[in-house]
Amino acid sequence: MSLTKIVGQFFKPRQYALEKHYTQPEALQEAVLRHLLERGSNTEYGRNHLLSPKNSYEEFAKNVPINTYEELKRDIDRMRHGEADVLWPGQVQWYAKSSGTTNDKSKFIPVSAEGLHDIHYQGGKDVVTFYLRNNPNSRLFDGKSLILGGSHSPNYNVDGSLVGDLSAILIENINPLVNLMRVPRKRTALLSDFEVKRDRIAQECLHKNITNISGVPSWMLSVLVRVMELSGKKHLEEVWPNLEVFFHGGIAFTPYRSQYEQLITSSKMHYMETYNASEGFFGIQDDPTDRSMLLMLDYGVFYEFIPLEEVGRPDATVVPLEGVEIGRNYAMVITTSCGLWRYMIGDTVEFTSKRPYKFIITGRTKYFINAFGEELIMDNAEKGLAYACEKTGAQVLEYTAAPVYMDKNAKCRHQWLIEFSKDPDNLERFAQALDEKLQELNSDYEAKRSHNVTLQHLEVVKAKEGLFNDWLKQKGRLGGQHKVPRLSNSRKNMDELLEMNKG
Repeated sequence: MSLTKIVGQFFKPRQYALEKHYTQPEALQEAVLRHLLERGSNTEYGRNHLLSPKNSYEEFAKNVPINTYEELKRDIDRMRHGEADVLWPGQVQWYAKSSGTTNDKSKFIPVSAEGLHDIHYQGGKDVVTFYLRNNPNSRLFDGKSLILGGSHSPNYNVDGSLVGDLSAILIENINPLVNLMRVPRKRTALLSDFEVKRDRIAQECLHKNITNISGVPSWMLSVLVRVMELSGKKHLEEVWPNLEVFFHGGIAFTPYRSQYEQLITSSKMHYMETYNASEGFFGIQDDPTDRSMLLMLDYGVFYEFIPLEEVGRPDATVVPLEGVEIGRNYAMVITTSCGLWRYMIGDTVEFTSKRPYKFIITGRTKYFINAFGEELIMDNAEKGLAYACEKTGAQVLEYTAAPVYMDKNAKCRHQWLIEFSKDPDNLERFAQALDEKLQELNSDYEAKRSHNVTLQHLEVVKAKEGLFNDWLKQKGRLGGQHKVPRLSNSRKNMDELLEMNKG
């Protein structure tokens, strides 16, 4: 009998519980807020901000300011030095190391025991729950899971606190039974040198019965290419005939989809997007026919949203879940059982439906181009590139874009640096298709491009093979959860990359 049939029975009760996301979403969030307020009232932060389980949402919003990492950093540093009951009851031992802020190289996101189990692990369980619901004939547990994670194994930092990549923290605390089902070995998974790790993962997994893979699309693709090199096969299903699903997240899948579909031609292959970060696990693609994700509402995360155009304003509108509008871009604000209070995570989302609350990730509050009033966001970029690839037969591996600011003749443009895994049949035609699609998608961009008065036609520069990996390696960020910044108003990254591209 299939092991999946047996194990799958343990996910049945949760399938029924998840129905409340469709029928009672606001009630789920209200219950989460009550719990967080009750727990938070026993902390220094809670006392300073008058937190009480009796608070209405309006009282909570009035008493607690919107925070970024900078506002909470002092309290987090105290927690890392062993102080208890600061942002969350008790001592918090674990801290997920994340990319830095303006003032610091790294952020250290607290991961409480409650948050670890009720947010991060629950998210992983629910991914499987939805997948089994949608694929009743799955053999998921009849083989191994290839899970590609970060590279910083937890190490003691100050006064006994432990710091590492979130994925490493998850590996350290995971149920030993789960480790029996996953590859590679823990020692390999936590290697810091991605090039060495990539080869070892491929070697270890080559002759295993892999049924599912999980990770960031760009880094997973690099591992799979190495597997193909070692195997000498043409398609991945020749190596792993029982492979059935890729659970992916971290970056948009659109630029990589065609490459995966060429590598994996099996008709039984599935793709499922997740939205997890150091700060929490927030969304799951519950319907394979819909690219939107379901916002997970009972994990110890209370959500609020700020219209993107109002971010940074002292009088910005902030709304709870029931106040969102479909089709509008919002910056996401979270309050969590890890001690993050009204914390701006930096991601932007757009809701595609209410009841159930489903959304797409549109970008980052810091990753957009608005040098000339064009307000170009990552969702525009991904769709534009997909269209240009379709028109020219190209495949994009990595990219970044930045403005070229006005010269003495008031001429300016967007500059795109793109590494192709398959070149377009004509680079100029690719650039033309990209520009046309961006105008179609974004009325502000279209207005600035009108008659070439403000914005000139965009420029596409072809990157040499391996440029972005070399750049990340130079910065000590190769592999794991590290990502290439896609869009920026600053030319710092672009100028560094262009200089490296000369060689």
